[in-house]
Order: sequence, then structure tokens, then C-alpha cells
Amino acid sequence: MDTETDFEVVSAVLSSEPISVDQAIRAVESDTAGAVVSFSGVVRNHDGGKAVDRLSYSAHPTAHQVMSDVVAQLVAEHSGEADQPVRIWAAHRIGMLEIGDPALVCAVAAAHRGQAFAVCSELVDRVKEQVPIWKEQFFSDGTVEWVGAGE
Repeated sequence: MDTETDFEVVSAVLSSEPISVDQAIRAVESDTAGAVVSFSGVVRNHDGGKAVDRLSYSAHPTAHQVMSDVVAQLVAEHSGEADQPVRIWAAHRIGMLEIGDPALVCAVAAAHRGQAFAVCSELVDRVKEQVPIWKEQFFSDGTVEWVGAGE
């Protein structure tokens, strides 16, 4: 690997194609990482006591830049905490998803597990709070509900 990628891998994407934890882990693994923590937020079959059939995610035109900014900010905040900087990969699906499909996948590699867990948790929270992505839920009873970013 070249020196630049030895120090950090930052990937933040919106994808209309399937995403996976394996893909995320492979992207952040390195010889300097003592811990790799991953998260996969999957489409569940219920919400608020109602049966869900499927979801559709829509993104604001600025969502990709916001996602990139969130990841870059976390790298900047946490890279100085250890001998080696953190490495972060994050992707959020857009479009129609079925039950069980991963909607948000993240992986964080760091020198130590505590840092990897903390950064991964913060990453998920920030993506859900800051990235302008809206979820349209299709319920089994035929009703539809929109859920906005930051709720």
C-alpha cells in the first residue's frame, strides 16, 4: 500500500446497489488495526406496531456531500487519539429495499477496540441525524408513512 492509504481510508457513499458488511470490513482492514467494528442496519418487518412490507429511501441532492463530510469529520476528530488513525467506510442505500436488506452499513478500523466501537457508534448516530435521507415505509395494511432525517 502507498503511504496515503496506510494512514486513512475514507469512503462514504449512497448506493442504489446492494451493500454488505463484508465489503465494508475489507475496505478498512489493515495491519495496523487491532480492531474492526461493523454495523449493518437492516430493513425490519415492523415499525410502531405495524407490519412493514418494504421501504424506499430517497436522498436530497446534497446527501452524498453531507455523508462525506460526516465521515471526514470523524476521521479528523479521532485520528490523533492513537498511534494510527481510524479508517472508516460507510454506505447508505437509496431506492427500494426489501425486508432483511442492509440499509446502512459502516465499518471502523482502529488500533484499539474501545476507539473502534466508539467511532462506529458515533458514525451511525451522525449519519442518521445529519444526512438528508428520507424513508418511505410501505405497511401491510396498505398505508404509507414518510420518515425524515433527524427524527
